[in-house]
Amino acid sequence: MSLDWKIGLEVELLAPRGLSRQTLAEAIAHRCGGRLRRFFHPQAEPSKVPGKPVFQNLTLGFEVLDATGHWLVRCVDDLTLQDDLDSQRPAWPGWYRIVSDDIRLLRLVQAQCDPGAVRETVLTPVARLFHTRVETNSAGMARVADHEDAAIAIAAPLPGERERPCELIVAPVSADHRSRWGEHLALARDLGFALPAEGATHLHFDATPLCSAPVLAALVRLLDPLQPCLRRMMATNPRCRRLGAWPPALLERVSAADFAGLSWSAARAALRALPLTKYCDINLLNLIHATPEKHTLEIRILPALLDVESIEMMALLWQGLLRWILEAGPGAVPPDPQPAAVLALAGLPASQRGFWSARLTGLKN
Repeated sequence: MSLDWKIGLEVELLAPRGLSRQTLAEAIAHRCGGRLRRFFHPQAEPSKVPGKPVFQNLTLGFEVLDATGHWLVRCVDDLTLQDDLDSQRPAWPGWYRIVSDDIRLLRLVQAQCDPGAVRETVLTPVARLFHTRVETNSAGMARVADHEDAAIAIAAPLPGERERPCELIVAPVSADHRSRWGEHLALARDLGFALPAEGATHLHFDATPLCSAPVLAALVRLLDPLQPCLRRMMATNPRCRRLGAWPPALLERVSAADFAGLSWSAARAALRALPLTKYCDINLLNLIHATPEKHTLEIRILPALLDVESIEMMALLWQGLLRWILEAGPGAVPPDPQPAAVLALAGLPASQRGFWSARLTGLKN
């Protein structure tokens, strides 16, 4: 069995001290003859300010484009990676983030501001829109507010070592996955990039074959009881942040008598009414919302990995499970939640089951 599903890859890495995620992006661009582009990468983090539960961030990301302008890889920050960093170290010159309590205002910043600009002036285009000025202080912050001094956005120096986290995002490919993924990971290893304490690997399977109410109902109904077993098989990192099971309301809704007969648009509308989040073991939001450039089913429970063989074998297992779900009839029942049963359903050949036998034996020891 080989990988033939269109899959995107995300691997969370940590640059050695003295290097940054920009270093890896530049090395990839040099190797493939591509062009480097700096961009704003949106993220959210919990806030300690009363009444403002979340701060929205734009952090500096680096994208490699090929000769035709299509992106190949992106190297971005991941705010969940914290334990390996020394926040007391000085911020790198020229590196900053833009913070707001409203994602709509940050989208305005993305549309109006140049990610190549320096911190002191990057927000000037937004200040012009509000007929105000950028205000700076001795802490190095550049603030824009409206004419009543309500804050719009702040450009602030990065906390210490925030240049080191690097989520390597590889554009989806439909063939030759091992070669494409392996060359980027080998370059990261050569540069001394390591696995962070809270790290994970994410697989983004193209969601196009899954876009029907009965298929999605089968996916939830058949995978929900298997999630603890799948976590054991993947050896999910216990320090990885933002994982968890689906809410019970999801299984209840897709199991309702009317759900499988809904049109795809009606099924998506029904699921958008549920308290779903991307921060779970299997993220359905990109599928439900038809997210542009990321219309995927995201598998989030792989540990951080630098060896392409393990990533390929885990992707093959998930590809086999998704094919089983596509072929399952309405009467299909979840298997025994044990690794042997999961491997049988995935249809892996003996040569690939050997990887899992060795892995599962190692996990027990």
